[in-house]
Amino acid sequence: MSSRERILGRVRRALADVGQDERPYDQAVARDYLREHGERSVEQTVDLLAENLADYRAIVHRCTADDLPATIAGMLAARGAKTVAVPPGLDPGWLAASDAERIPDRAEGTAHQLDQVDSVVTACAVAVAETGTIVLDGGPDQGRRRITLVPDHHICVVRVPEQVVSSVPQALERLDPARPLTWISGPSATSDIELDRVEGVHGPRTLEVVLVGGQASADVTS
Repeated sequence: MSSRERILGRVRRALADVGQDERPYDQAVARDYLREHGERSVEQTVDLLAENLADYRAIVHRCTADDLPATIAGMLAARGAKTVAVPPGLDPGWLAASDAERIPDRAEGTAHQLDQVDSVVTACAVAVAETGTIVLDGGPDQGRRRITLVPDHHICVVRVPEQVVSSVPQALERLDPARPLTWISGPSATSDIELDRVEGVHGPRTLEVVLVGGQASADVTS
């Protein structure tokens, strides 16, 4: 008897006294959990997102749509970025105030070439306030997953309030599970058994999030 057969046999024995449930899965499993924790206004939800992003060591900026090109240009200049990776569907106006060289996201590009790029600028699909999470789904203004994993500096633009939700269940309702979803909670980081934190192992060491809305410019630092 193979290991597979032994394991399956144990599973069958464990389930021997479990009655058959012919209901569809979405009806058989109770989904009466909370959709969000507490009641918040739109402004409070956006504030919670900014707070949790900063708690994860992301650098958070707020600006108006008119201020966005100057805000991004200032962030790239402060970083000393001379090259920036650009998804094919990114609004060209976002980088209009920057003189950094645009590096288009091309299928034939290699990881080594991307590693030479200083920064990447993308939009997002949705942002989750309760977890401080940005979700990318590979849309035209976000590009392929690797352009947000290889460069060391990622600038992600979130449109508020339309792209901000309170909870993960609300985010899942907006996302297509068949798309390549990347969930980002702060810059890439890992810790060893002694809890020594190392950033940049699995992705960018620096994540800057720009919350673009109708309010006056302000910064929330991590």
